[in-house]
Amino acid sequence: MTIDGIVVRADAEAVVIVSAQPLRLLSSAVHRGGSVSARAVVNLHVGKDDSCADPSAMLTDYARRAGVPEPFVGLLTGAWTELAALGEEDGAGIPALAVATVGLSNRVAAGRAPVSRWTHGTINAIVVVDADPEPAALVNAIMTVTEVKALLLQEAGVRDAAGGLVSGTSTDAVVIAATGRGARHCFGGPASELGWSVAQAARRALEAGIRGWQERNG
Repeated sequence: MTIDGIVVRADAEAVVIVSAQPLRLLSSAVHRGGSVSARAVVNLHVGKDDSCADPSAMLTDYARRAGVPEPFVGLLTGAWTELAALGEEDGAGIPALAVATVGLSNRVAAGRAPVSRWTHGTINAIVVVDADPEPAALVNAIMTVTEVKALLLQEAGVRDAAGGLVSGTSTDAVVIAATGRGARHCFGGPASELGWSVAQAARRALEAGIRGWQERNG
């Protein structure tokens, strides 16, 4: 299954998603996060010891070298981008494509973890939907992806250093991008048609990413 006009590429430097037409995005991205319009999403790999002092400059430099069309939204990750996992869903008449990079070295439980220094993300999830969500539905969809991630970590038996359940890592990021085509959608929660497609695609990508990390790291 493909979404018309969407191209995904992944290598050791980055995951890049490019759209032929501007996408409407809502995200927690470090570069141009929030509610924006963009032609591309970049998830750039950086070394685990990199201080990431100027994330926007790092991302802009890469985008120019790689010929990424502007404007773009950018994320940083310490996970191996060449091992990005994909998930697809076209049920309920809403095609959805998810791309996830997963690292679990700094796993935490939200509400229990102490404040810590910001660093590059280790579970970054990007979902593109061939749909026209209202702004609140985009917020719903981000919540849905986050719920899927937390559930999968529990199902996979991922624990923190003290043996407790975890909800993610300390620096996860989520991007929801919509083509704006098709019927308008008011909701993006897990019981809605839009949310169901988002959840299925995200689950497939994140499940594969979590399983891959566990297999590589024992």
